[in-house]
Amino acid sequence: MTASTSAPRRIAVVGAGMVAHRFVESLLSRAGDVRVTLIGEEGRPPYDRVGLTGFFAGSSADDLTLDPLDDERVSFAAGDPAIRIDRAARMVVTRSRREVAYDALVLATGSYAARPGVDGAELPGTFVYRTLDDVAALRAFVTARSAQLGRPLAGTVIGGGLLGLEAAGALQGLGVDATVVQSSDRLMSAQLDLAGGSTLRRLIESRGIAVRAESRTTRLDQDHSGHVTGLEFRDGSYERTDVVVFTVGVRPRDELARDAGLEIGPLGGVAIDAGCATSDPAILAIGEVAAYEGRTVGLVAPGYAMAEVAADRLLGGGAVFPGYDDATKLKLSGVDVASFGDAFATTPGALDVVYADPVSGVYKKLVLSDDARTLLGGILVGDASAYGSLRPLVGSALGADPAAYLMPEGGVEAPAGDLPDDAIVCSCSSVTAGRIRGAVHEDGCADATAVKACTKAGATCGSCFTMVKKIVGKELAALGQTVSNAMCEHFDLSRRQLFDAIRVSELTTFSAIIERFGRGRGCDVCKPAIASILSGLVGSHVLDGENATLQDTNDHVMANLQKDGSYSVVPRMPGGEVTPEGLIAVGQIAKDFGLYTKITGGQRVDMFGARLEQLPLIWRRLVDAGFESGHAYGKSLRTVKSCVGSTWCRYGVLDSVGMAVRLELRYRGLRAPHKFKLGVSGCARECAEARGKDVGVIATENGWNMYVGGNGGFTPRHAELLAEGLSDDALLTAIDRFFMYYIRTADRLQRTAPWFQELEGGIEELRRVIFEDSLGICADLDAQMARHIANYEDEWAATLRDPEKLKRFASFVNAPDTPDPSLAYVPERGQVRPASAEERAAGSVLIAGTTLEVRR
Repeated sequence: MTASTSAPRRIAVVGAGMVAHRFVESLLSRAGDVRVTLIGEEGRPPYDRVGLTGFFAGSSADDLTLDPLDDERVSFAAGDPAIRIDRAARMVVTRSRREVAYDALVLATGSYAARPGVDGAELPGTFVYRTLDDVAALRAFVTARSAQLGRPLAGTVIGGGLLGLEAAGALQGLGVDATVVQSSDRLMSAQLDLAGGSTLRRLIESRGIAVRAESRTTRLDQDHSGHVTGLEFRDGSYERTDVVVFTVGVRPRDELARDAGLEIGPLGGVAIDAGCATSDPAILAIGEVAAYEGRTVGLVAPGYAMAEVAADRLLGGGAVFPGYDDATKLKLSGVDVASFGDAFATTPGALDVVYADPVSGVYKKLVLSDDARTLLGGILVGDASAYGSLRPLVGSALGADPAAYLMPEGGVEAPAGDLPDDAIVCSCSSVTAGRIRGAVHEDGCADATAVKACTKAGATCGSCFTMVKKIVGKELAALGQTVSNAMCEHFDLSRRQLFDAIRVSELTTFSAIIERFGRGRGCDVCKPAIASILSGLVGSHVLDGENATLQDTNDHVMANLQKDGSYSVVPRMPGGEVTPEGLIAVGQIAKDFGLYTKITGGQRVDMFGARLEQLPLIWRRLVDAGFESGHAYGKSLRTVKSCVGSTWCRYGVLDSVGMAVRLELRYRGLRAPHKFKLGVSGCARECAEARGKDVGVIATENGWNMYVGGNGGFTPRHAELLAEGLSDDALLTAIDRFFMYYIRTADRLQRTAPWFQELEGGIEELRRVIFEDSLGICADLDAQMARHIANYEDEWAATLRDPEKLKRFASFVNAPDTPDPSLAYVPERGQVRPASAEERAAGSVLIAGTTLEVRR
C-alpha cells in the first residue's frame, strides 16, 4: 500500500473527533490550495473526549469544544454521518444523501463503546461512557431516578480499566454509591502488574468506591417498571444496582470500510501501512479505526501521531507512523496512576527496580535493560509526579542509581530541562524536547504558554506542561533572557519580593503600594494577593476601607459562591469537635432557612443554598450559638482534621483532638498564598490522614512527629518528616515558623507542597531555618505569629457590628430584601438542590423565597 504523493485539492474527512480535528489543523497549517469537508455523526463540533469526565465537575459542552476550525477552506457537515463510500467515483454519500467528491479520503470514524453480550444489557438505566450525549444522558438519568426513588442510587461500573475508574468517580460525584466490577484479578490490568493493581485497589476503596475483582456478569435483572435493578454473577452471587455503566472496551467503527471492500485487520479496524494508507491508495485511515500491524488502540496519542503522518503524506512527504505509545495516566482526583513503556518487563533480560509503601499507598516500578542502565518502562501508583520526567527517557540511560528516582525523599531529582532533543515530552501531540527548544530559539516563544500554543505540547491532557515549563525556562536562561517571575503586568516583583517590599516600607493600602512599586490600577491577580499580604502584615478586616475592593468573589461576601449563584455557610468546628447543643443550633438554622447540609471532609458541617441577603441573618444566629467563621472562602487555614486520639481510642497515644483544637484556634484566620490544612493523628494508624496535609502531626510514645509539604488535590503528595519526638510547645513553635516562612517566601497561589519542593536546600535547609535559625529570622517569625494570635477577631462577628459592612449583603440595591428570582430548587434525598435547565423549563421547581416542605 502506497499513499499518493500528489497534493490533492479535495479532501474528505469522515469523522469529527479529536484525531480528525488534529488532522485538519495540521493539514491547513501546511497546505494552501486544499478544500476540506469534515463529515461528523454528532451534531456538534469536535470536542475533548479525553476530558469528558470534566462534564461532571461543571465543564459544559462549550468548555470541552476544541479550537474552532475557522477557515474558508473547511466545510463541516455536522450531524450528517457518512453511509456509503463509492470508491470508483471517489464519492462519499451522507445520510441526507449529500454527495461529497474527494481526491483523497481520510477515515477517522473512531470507535464505539461495547456492551457485553448478556441478558439485560440494554435495559433502561444501562449506559456506555463514550460521548457527550452518553454522559449527559447518564447525569439526567441519575438525577431523575434518584428523585423518583427518594434515595441515593447504587451504581455499578462493569470494567475496571482507565475509563471505568473515571466513570466510577463520575458516579460518585453524582452522589451514587459506586462499585467497580472487574473480570480480571486487578484494576487496570492492561497497564498495571499485580502489585500495582493491589495498591490501586486500596486507593480506590479508600475513596469510598467498592471494587469487585474476578467477577463476570451473566445477567442484568429488571424491576416491575423495566429498569435495571440488579446483577447476577457467574459464581451465583447477586448485587443490587440502580444504574450500570459499561466500560468493557471499544470496537473500531469500520463498517464503512468493510462495505467499501477495504482490507480489514484480523481483529477489526481498517488495515494501514506506516504511511496510514489503506488498500485503496486514495484512502487513508487514522485513529482508533486504523489497524496498524493488526492492532487498534483506543488512545488519543497514537491517533494524533497518525494525523500528522497522514497530513504529511497527502502533501508529498515521507513521514511514517512510529508505532503505538501505550503510555497512560489516570485522570481521577486523588488517585495518581501512570504506566509507560515496557511496564510488564517483557524485554529479554529486563530488570525490575521496585519501591513500595503499602501504608502510604505508593507503588513504583522501573523496568531497566539487563545492564540496569537503560529505562524501558515503569509503573507509578499513588505518586506519579515523576511520570512527566521519566516517560520521555524510555530508551535512554537514566544516568544515576535507578532506585534514587523512586525514593520519596533524599534521592536524585528527575531530569528538569536536560532531556535529549528526540525525547517525546508530550505524547498526546508527539512533541519532542527539541521541538520545544526550537519554539523558543526559532519561533520566538517567550514563555511556556506561547510554546503550548505554537507546538500543542501540554494542550490535550496537560500532564506534561510542568516539564514544558522547565525546558522553556532553561532555554530562556541559556539565551541570557531573564525568566520573569513578575506577579502580573502591573508589578515587576514576585509575590515574595512584594511581601518584603511592603513589610519594609510599612505601606498599608493598595493604592500606596502600586504607586510606589507598580503601575496602572491593578487586576484580579495582584489585588487579592496584596490583600492577603496586607491581612497578614497589617491585620485589618477584609472588608475595611480599600481592602474590600481587593477581594476575590468569595472573600468579598465571606462565603463560597455556588454554581447557581447562592452561597454556602461553613461555621468553624475546631478539630471536628462540636457539642450536641451546637449541632442542634446548626440543624435548626439549616431547617429554618431551607439549606442543604453536608458533612465535609474537613469534619464540619457545610450549609448550601443561602441567598446573599440571608448571610447576615444566618451568621447572627450562628455567632449567638457560639460559632465563628470557618474561613472556607479564604486563602487561609481551612481545617485541622483529627481522630479521637487517647481520649477515647484504645490505640491512642496522645490527645489528638486537644492538639487539633489548639492548632485550629491558633491559626484560624491566618491568610496565606493558598489555603492550607492540618491533620493530627493520635497514633501511627493515621486515621486523620495527617500525611496528606500541609502540616501533619502524628503521636508517638516519644512525642509528636511533624510532617510538612503534603496535599491532596490535582497533584497529591505525601508530607515529609521534618522533626520527631516534639513536645507540645516545641511543636507549636515549629509549626509557627514553618507557616510564617511559607507565607513570606511562597509564590502567589502556591501551596506548601510545590513551595517546599522548590525550596533551595530541601528539607535539611528547612530544618536549619526552623530549628537552628540559620537565617536569623526566627525571632521575627515568632513575633509575627504572636501578633496574628493577639489580633485575631472573627470576621463575621465584626461584620455584624458594622452597619456599613452589612450594606453589601443585598440582592438588589433598590430592594435589599427581595430574593433573587433566578434561584430555583428541587427536592432530593430529603433536602433541596439547584434545579437543572430541564427542570426549570418544566416549571416544577421551588423559586427562592417561597416555602417548600421537605420530608427528612
